[in-house]
Amino acid sequence: MRPSELNRLTVRESADRYVELVRAKTLTGALSPATAEVYARDVVTFVRLAGEETVLDDLTGEDMDAILLAFARKPDERRSTPAGGPQSASSQARFRRSVSALFKHAALAGWVQVNPMALVTVTARERGGLRPQRRALTREQARGLIGAARELGAGRGERGVPAGVRARRRDQRMEVRDALIVLLLSTVGPRVSELVRADVEDFYVNDGVRYWRIFGKGGKTRDVPLPGDVARALEEYLARGRAPSADKALLLSWRGRRLARGDVQAVIDRVQRWVDPDRRRSVTPHGLRHTTATHLLADAVDMDAVRRVLGHGDLATLGRYRDELPGELEVAMRAHPLLREGAGGG
Repeated sequence: MRPSELNRLTVRESADRYVELVRAKTLTGALSPATAEVYARDVVTFVRLAGEETVLDDLTGEDMDAILLAFARKPDERRSTPAGGPQSASSQARFRRSVSALFKHAALAGWVQVNPMALVTVTARERGGLRPQRRALTREQARGLIGAARELGAGRGERGVPAGVRARRRDQRMEVRDALIVLLLSTVGPRVSELVRADVEDFYVNDGVRYWRIFGKGGKTRDVPLPGDVARALEEYLARGRAPSADKALLLSWRGRRLARGDVQAVIDRVQRWVDPDRRRSVTPHGLRHTTATHLLADAVDMDAVRRVLGHGDLATLGRYRDELPGELEVAMRAHPLLREGAGGG
């Protein structure tokens, strides 16, 4: 049960109390001394990044985003390189777990009204570390990314590269493949595991429509029709972008091997370099899945159809993928169905 009154402790005060509690657990055997010291070390780092005199309850989800990313960029003194290098992915994930445990206790003890770790938008991954901007792109940002992919697929990448981007050897250039990856992620919204697991034979034509049979979680499959532009990008890739290979995978590296999950973020980042800076925003593969759901639903596409495209078992799960867009309420009210011409009854 939550305490009836909030105790507005500073970050330093709450950290001191929490560390004392953690170390006390070693006396009962609930924690090993080594684990307790890891928690304590991470909490001390958190205090330094958050500010000792900051009131713990004043920290928001945005503040925690900034703290997690600041830790990710902090040099790791344990590394042998002179500069230390950034924190490893496992260290970032461990720090997040330590801070989450602190706030879980803080919520129970009445030090915070809302646990800000439930509101963060950066994600901790053992592979790839902390990444910002997993949320949906705005319509302008998404169109900028899709437009860049279209131009790359049409051969723009063969005519030059953006300033500051190193040109790649001809045998390593994968513009047509990269364009297809971004178009599939942005318009169909597959999980990254579903994308890299796709084989050429999973794409078929029925009554003139190109479909993708997606093998999803739990052995479930779904057949999703591709938008016309995406189907054409697929044909272009199969015709001239995919190197001959005995591997049945759809997406291949320039060495002819199945693309790995960790390679997909690099593909998105490469395509982003072609987007106008005013419309560019970093995004993860999962953020593009959010983008698909958000804009289909914002355009009043049937919720059950969107659920089937994304491969969700029920509509409740779909709600987590629906992000807010700036100005969408104003647009909705301007286009109110009860105020349109001819909407009234007789």
